[in-house]
Amino acid sequence: MAMLSFGGIDVSKDRLDVMVLPEEQCSSVPNDAAGWAKLVEQLRGFSISAIGIEASGGYERGAVRALLAAGMSVRQVNPFKLRQFARASGVLAKNDPLDARMIASFVAVMPTRPAQRQTPAAERLAEMLAVRRQLSAEKVAAENASRLLEDAMLQRLSRRRIARLAADIDMLDGHLVEVVGTDAPLAHRYRLLTSMTGVGTVLACTLIALLPELGGMTRKQVAALVGVAPYAFESGTLKGRRCIWGGRANVRQVLYMAAMSASNWNPGLKAFHDRLKAAGKKPKVTIVAVMRKMITTLNAMLRDDVVWADRLRGRHSVPTVR
Repeated sequence: MAMLSFGGIDVSKDRLDVMVLPEEQCSSVPNDAAGWAKLVEQLRGFSISAIGIEASGGYERGAVRALLAAGMSVRQVNPFKLRQFARASGVLAKNDPLDARMIASFVAVMPTRPAQRQTPAAERLAEMLAVRRQLSAEKVAAENASRLLEDAMLQRLSRRRIARLAADIDMLDGHLVEVVGTDAPLAHRYRLLTSMTGVGTVLACTLIALLPELGGMTRKQVAALVGVAPYAFESGTLKGRRCIWGGRANVRQVLYMAAMSASNWNPGLKAFHDRLKAAGKKPKVTIVAVMRKMITTLNAMLRDDVVWADRLRGRHSVPTVR
């Protein structure tokens, strides 16, 4: 029986540092199309069980695509968890080959979720959502700074800048819908998601692009993956409050805004929100509970292939768009 191997890839702009364990095979390839092909060829020589690669601001995309296209199991490793793992292993130094070794060790012993191949449309959505987040952050910063301006000319400049950012965000929102419409399965998921009052274009596209696992998980799994699952902080006589932790922050942030809207305009979720509020729950606890109920319900809707109204009436399916 062949011994299973685990790979680790540390990503930089120009280079991929690779380590295969337990063979201790270390190599480096360029981070370009030729390098990705060479990487796949090298790794085919091992009985690879999983290949870990650390998220690196997008520089990892080409390598991930090439590995998935070659049928290899890729695990995108959370940088925070990796550093915690390294410290727990007694490794305090940090350099590219050492990071590759730690990534390989991490996927060998820690439970990780396999990366999924994304359609070109889903990848375009993810890229556009990243730019939208940047523009939104710039707009908020510009609005905050404008409140302190006294000079009339600076106020005019600030208003023009805010208006331009708002227009760019609106333009992106329109393009998000257009991109979803080019892919029939994505368009179907979009229709199911937006059937829930409170789920708009941005949340639906965020879930499609950044949470492709939605619909294939349990309630507990999806809550943990988004970061809205409560964890106990108790030890001995210490009785701490339950807190949420971890998860995909970019998804959670958009879900928070949608939950605020749904708490006012979605009859079912509004009743749920008001019931928790009447029971004396703190505002933050209440809104997190609404977020959790939204994401677990959306997960069930995609799993069962039902729209929101049909789910409320207990129907089981809707015609699938082919």
